[in-house]
Amino acid sequence: MALFSSLSEKLQDTFKRLKGKGKLSEADIDAAMREVRIALLEADVNFKVVKKFIASVKERAIGSEVLESLTPGQQVIKIVNDELVNLMGEKEANIVFASKPPTVIMMVGLQGSGKTTSSAKLAKTFKKKGRSPLLAACDIYRPAAIKQLEVLAGQLEIPVFSKGQENPVLIAEEAVAYARNNGSDVVIIDTAGRLHIDEDLMGELENIKAQVNPTEILLVVDAMTGQDAVNVAETFDQKFGITGIILTKLDGDTRGGAALSIREVTGKPIKFVGVGEKLDALETFYPDRMASRILGMGDVLTLIEKAQETFDAKKAKEMEAKLRTQQFTLEDFLDQLQQMKSMGPLEDLLGMIPGMGKQLKNMQVDEKELVKTEAIIQSMTPKERAKPEIINGSRKKRIAMGSGTKVQDVNKLLKQFLEARKMMKQFSGGQNFKKVKKKSKGMFNLPMFK
Repeated sequence: MALFSSLSEKLQDTFKRLKGKGKLSEADIDAAMREVRIALLEADVNFKVVKKFIASVKERAIGSEVLESLTPGQQVIKIVNDELVNLMGEKEANIVFASKPPTVIMMVGLQGSGKTTSSAKLAKTFKKKGRSPLLAACDIYRPAAIKQLEVLAGQLEIPVFSKGQENPVLIAEEAVAYARNNGSDVVIIDTAGRLHIDEDLMGELENIKAQVNPTEILLVVDAMTGQDAVNVAETFDQKFGITGIILTKLDGDTRGGAALSIREVTGKPIKFVGVGEKLDALETFYPDRMASRILGMGDVLTLIEKAQETFDAKKAKEMEAKLRTQQFTLEDFLDQLQQMKSMGPLEDLLGMIPGMGKQLKNMQVDEKELVKTEAIIQSMTPKERAKPEIINGSRKKRIAMGSGTKVQDVNKLLKQFLEARKMMKQFSGGQNFKKVKKKSKGMFNLPMFK
């Protein structure tokens, strides 16, 4: 499911009806606001937050900027977008770094929220930006918690400071000293969690906080728990004083209640969101981009950033040259597929393209077809990938057997590839885009679309 798909669909349907009207009356706005209110409550947004949000939108919507506008429907959408951004924090909240290293970041939260994995993801984010992070293993209670952190850190080639089952307060203190003496400029402390908030947990966290004086205290909460996540955030902030929030499993949250409520309730910003299980699936939270996605207007900036991180600039130039000289092969196609997969779930990527929300509703995006396509191409010889026209009946049988597919699947892929190459040839010739689009039968004939 796409991010916040249920809420997004309902809001878009409401605004579509508004855009169809030449002029709006107060009655039209009242009716629209009732639908928005229901949509937000069904999305598990805090009822006090909904009440305040609707009041703010309505106050602006019944003013002259809408009622006297030539495009009143679009003006209402702009107001809703502005208020959503305000609700979630207006602009991104960056990590505060200490003036004198190391910067100490305490990761806190309940057991099962994804705290240990988020600690590793955050360390990777810092490493990519040229910093030298150190992970401190201070969860001495959960079975295999230390081992989990060491395994994740090993994959990222990031050091872990661990002293087994010793006092976690001393471990945190010694980790900071170790970082200071060994050139690590960021210490990420993975603290213990509990199944629920209790005095022992809070006492231990308070002691660690007093001992290491952290620059940031980030609360990790599971977005899929909705208002429970908001309640946990409110309690942690009151008892402990957090500086920011990491929302995990946002890719599985089709409603969005936690993301839309948590800052308004706690006053503390969402700094990062977890959007998958992979160690690079941690994104900076941009309220304006999130509002655009909720309203079906896409998130082109994030899409561009993902592409810049994933695609090699040198390879991109080589690919452009191949396209211009019609030397694009199945090997190149496979490379492009693998790079696209590393950017994240295909449905999420498409959801960042403006106007694709409704398209996705009528289309099944099948990630398994990507795997099948990869398997078919990988079962070909280098010569077959370079010159697919030499693939005859016996070769097709061998490829199908090697990839665990059917000959029909091989035929389908070859046909689609040759059509795509033909289309690229037309592009390189500078033909009119509309003519090319018509001849290509659309991009959604690719095997991953059903």
